[in-house]
Amino acid sequence: MKRRLLIAAFTAWPLAGALAQDDAGRPRHKIPASELHHALSARFPVRFGITGLVDMRVSAPRLLLLPARNKLGAGLLAQVGGMPMQQSQTAELDLAFALRYEPADRTVRAHQLEVIGLRAPGLLPETTQLLQRLLPAMARDAVGEIVLHRFAARELALPDTMGFEPDEIRVLDDGLLILFGPKQRR
Repeated sequence: MKRRLLIAAFTAWPLAGALAQDDAGRPRHKIPASELHHALSARFPVRFGITGLVDMRVSAPRLLLLPARNKLGAGLLAQVGGMPMQQSQTAELDLAFALRYEPADRTVRAHQLEVIGLRAPGLLPETTQLLQRLLPAMARDAVGEIVLHRFAARELALPDTMGFEPDEIRVLDDGLLILFGPKQRR
């Protein structure tokens, strides 16, 4: 059994090297976490809600890098008010975004917002449940897509002459890594 595993490992070894070399030969661009945080912060504060039912003012984004999910996140503070509450309450809200490259304007964008957590210790359980049901749609409508990085022409000049364009976005512990791939015919 060990012998078969050893033979399989030696057989796969050249393929692993080829895959690693494939990544190494691709142009790449790194976007640091500080730039991502700045772009995210520029989008807030945001106010949204349902008239007469709930009103939220969301601010103070904290950048969350989620490499295991290959997503970018935001930790937000929210002031929640409206009908079910006697007075405004503070809540914490965690969001996650998928990432994509938009070739039309050469931008990296956060999109497909997902609510991954709501902590509101001052709210009644019924109110928290109501918010958890309403929040995803309200947040998607209010926040939409966020431009995180706009490539300058000089950043794309060399890869463009080589026939490459941004292809894959990887979330790292300290920012984003953009890997370039062969240009797609559009």
